[in-house]
Amino acid sequence: MQVTLAALGSGRWDTLTGQVQARLLQAQCILGAPRLLADLPAECTPNRIAATTAGDLLAAIRREGLERTVVVYSGDSGFYSGARSLIPLLEAEKIEYTLLPGLSSVQMLAALLGRPWQDWLLVSAHGVDCDPVAAVMQGRPAFFLTGGALDPAALCKKLVEAGLGQLPVTVGENLYRPQQRITALTARDGVEKRFAPLSVLLAEAAPMPPRRSPGLPDSTFVRGKVPMTKQLVRAAILAKLAVAPEHTLWDVGAGTGSVSVELALAAPKGRVYAVEYKPEACDLIRQNREAFHTWNLELVPGRAPEALGALPAPDAVFIGGSGGAMDAIVQAALEKNPHVRLCISAIALETVQAAMAALAARGIPATVTQLAVSETRPTGGLNLLMANNPIFLITGNCDD
Repeated sequence: MQVTLAALGSGRWDTLTGQVQARLLQAQCILGAPRLLADLPAECTPNRIAATTAGDLLAAIRREGLERTVVVYSGDSGFYSGARSLIPLLEAEKIEYTLLPGLSSVQMLAALLGRPWQDWLLVSAHGVDCDPVAAVMQGRPAFFLTGGALDPAALCKKLVEAGLGQLPVTVGENLYRPQQRITALTARDGVEKRFAPLSVLLAEAAPMPPRRSPGLPDSTFVRGKVPMTKQLVRAAILAKLAVAPEHTLWDVGAGTGSVSVELALAAPKGRVYAVEYKPEACDLIRQNREAFHTWNLELVPGRAPEALGALPAPDAVFIGGSGGAMDAIVQAALEKNPHVRLCISAIALETVQAAMAALAARGIPATVTQLAVSETRPTGGLNLLMANNPIFLITGNCDD
């Protein structure tokens, strides 16, 4: 028995490779999605069996037991194809197979737009969840293979909710088929549009500030009258939390959002939730989010711990203000992730004591670090060393 896994691209016969055409014409049985089978010419065998899941395909291959069987897939066999699910089953059964490529939707769209695609970020939103905001923050255009609940309009809605309503996007529908349509628009305009089930989305790279090490200058933030965590302290917080690009992060008691911004820049593939209940502070967080283009930063207005209940499990949490609810906030974070990295800032000894007690009550060893920073300030013809208030950082689960 010889099984061929053949990619049909758009399904149009004249776009198939010669190898794929020859195998289809010689096949004794052809398996695949009903749409693909219906598009095959009459010259191909009428013995066509509709099946899509790897288990159903394998069962049909066994049942037919023919020498020349072809399983057809849309697009390219190496680009988010169902072929990868069937291959392990064939190998387990010791059934020989040949994998033949086809035109992928990313190749088709790139050709129609006259653009190279080698620098695009390729993302599947076909029946799986994905984060388009994180994708467009990678500094290059993002191509989305869509399908299911995440059609182009749904992806555009997520971009708009993150503040990227003006981001240019291109939608390709029914590529290389008679109903083909290419539409260039903004993400905001895309939310209200209806697109064909066979659609792909190309979103341009989101505007981003130049990448740099943690510890942005204090003067670059909108501050108002809300206290702000200073530059060197922010750099130490990120070091303690060991932020990775894909992390989910909480900033509880976010204040101006300076730490939230730093976290968001350090985790462009992740998501940062800035929790703050003071209206004037929430407004500053919004302004700083816009100023630094940290589209993966989401403001969560409300008091902790109540505002934490609906948030996803964090990899790391910074607590810059607890409002007297330190124990409950620590508990809420650990309930979401027992191994979460915790960093708590304090200027009062009572806050240090509360943080240590909250960690100790849960069997987590606490490490206390004091940061005492002095900076020169010119006075007359002299430079005097002026001390800032000492800051304590209390950390738990941060020793690795």
